[in-house]
Amino acid sequence: MKRPLLILICLLIIFQVQAQTRKRNFRQHEIGLFLGGAYYIGDLNPSRQFFLSQPAIGLFYRFTPNYRYAFRTGLNFGSIQGDDSQSTDADQRQRNLNFKSQIQELYVISEFNFLEYRISNDKYKFSMFLFAGISGFHFNPQGNLGGGHWEDLRPLRTEGQTKKYKVWQVSVPFGLGFKINVSKSIGIGLEWGPRKTWTDYLDDVSGTYPDPNVNPANGPAGALFSNRSRNAGDVINTQRGNPRTKDWYIFYGLTLNIKLRSPKEPCYSIGM
Repeated sequence: MKRPLLILICLLIIFQVQAQTRKRNFRQHEIGLFLGGAYYIGDLNPSRQFFLSQPAIGLFYRFTPNYRYAFRTGLNFGSIQGDDSQSTDADQRQRNLNFKSQIQELYVISEFNFLEYRISNDKYKFSMFLFAGISGFHFNPQGNLGGGHWEDLRPLRTEGQTKKYKVWQVSVPFGLGFKINVSKSIGIGLEWGPRKTWTDYLDDVSGTYPDPNVNPANGPAGALFSNRSRNAGDVINTQRGNPRTKDWYIFYGLTLNIKLRSPKEPCYSIGM
């Protein structure tokens, strides 16, 4: 009697484990749209979050094999900027530099859901999540002396660089967000994602004011964009930026997540 009962219990456990596995593991494909903003943290904005935010947009693809995990790749396009004249710090206002730059980013990230989540499932319809990954991005800082004309700063060697800094770089995106279902095939999300970089030149500011007799900026325009200081004294070889810290850029905003129907999935399917 005990042996058949034990076998029955084991079979029930096996069936339950298999059911849970089928429920927790699946294949879901999504495409999505990101709409939001971008800003930067660096020499012209050391700490103010969301300051001088500019519009950003993106497209992505997400693969979800499990209620807890997902993988996403996509493209983001945005703009960042900084302006010493709008700083609350007197030294920055005296330095009087500014910049803007377009950011184009290709990223791959993984996501972890705090709660079980799946589009089309009314039981697991929302979750907070964390994400992290890697990205490649391009930037091109420009400066403005007044008026509508913006000048590319990298060719001007504003700090007397003997070698141009690279405008194609690698960053580490990470952050957190929230996602929720709004229909059987659509979800929306909200996320905030800083990007750790290894460049200090998103803003074209890193080291010291160059000595025009030793390592001059490139031409008259380079000299003008290099030293816009309101300091009446000599600033040659004094600190222009902080080379000990690297620049960050941040994307944040809303996502529209659209579940793609599998060719094998009937149109009336609502998932597990």
